[in-house]
Amino acid sequence: MMNNLKNKVAIVTGASSGIGYATAKLFAQEGAKVIVAARRQQELDTLVQEITQAGGEARALAGDITREDHAKALVDLAIQEFGGLHIGFNNAGTLGVSGPTPEITLDAWSDTINTNLNSAFLGAKYQIPAMLKSGGSLIFTSSFVGYTVGMPQKAAYAASKAGVIGLTKALASEFGENSIRVNALVPGGTDTPMAEEFGTSPEVVEFVKKMHALKRTARPEEIAKSALYLASDASSFTTGPAMLVGGGVSISKT
Repeated sequence: MMNNLKNKVAIVTGASSGIGYATAKLFAQEGAKVIVAARRQQELDTLVQEITQAGGEARALAGDITREDHAKALVDLAIQEFGGLHIGFNNAGTLGVSGPTPEITLDAWSDTINTNLNSAFLGAKYQIPAMLKSGGSLIFTSSFVGYTVGMPQKAAYAASKAGVIGLTKALASEFGENSIRVNALVPGGTDTPMAEEFGTSPEVVEFVKKMHALKRTARPEEIAKSALYLASDASSFTTGPAMLVGGGVSISKT
């Protein structure tokens, strides 16, 4: 343990698998007390058990991140259990509806926007007031899709994740004087359950790998290390940008 997050309290959403799961474990290893959130209680309980067995501290609260009462409850739990909040990693999201854009229903479009963008707003709405006294780091997970790459039949996902970057910039400007840093983490292709929704055939997997200069996708633990940088004092003068952790997806043309 390097104790980069010693005496810090963090909320991690989307923590039942993938990037959120890996990041919650890493934050705890680095000394943070962690509130983990996702829909699936059993997976959260397993995560809390793993963190506890490794000597860390964590609490779980299952729920729907698109609900305002859940966003508030996560902050209330952090304050009740650990005395405050210093880090909000708003990572939960969905690939959502895919298909020809004219065929997407408004309800399906709205569901994707609600899960990926509205939930980010709700996280900020309640996490920022808890950080006003001591400062903190607010992190949102965006995507290279809609930022450096356009993909057909992914309009709702791309729009929602691009919106997260706009939200990041606005909040960074609004609360910088309060010592609250706000950053968007922009992973490239990552080996997660959400990536499996995109496609699991050998042809699709190989296509995605070849989009990256490194000719592979990331492990969740690799993205977690970048989240740790943004959460820690190592990034004390970093606020506002979309930080691409993309394995060369933005520059590869082969």
